[in-house]
Amino acid sequence: MLSLHQQIRKNTKMGRPPVLPKKKKDGFWLDIRNKGANSGVIIIRDTYEAMMQAARQYQITKDVIILGEHKNGKKVDSPVTSKKKEKSNA
Repeated sequence: MLSLHQQIRKNTKMGRPPVLPKKKKDGFWLDIRNKGANSGVIIIRDTYEAMMQAARQYQITKDVIILGEHKNGKKVDSPVTSKKKEKSNA
């Protein structure tokens, strides 16, 4: 028969747990900050319209930075921003 200490030690893994990078959620990202602040809160919305509605709601009292759309942990270039880049390069 094992003592209580031996049972606890037997059921736990020893050593440092592996650290994996956090996966970013899919959706449209906004950074909401107090005016003049260096850091803020990231808000994720499912649709472009919901993101724009949240931006309009917060822009009165906060600084709103639109971070764009993210899929599979990476930023997606939207057609609007890619057209602007092409015009600026020409």
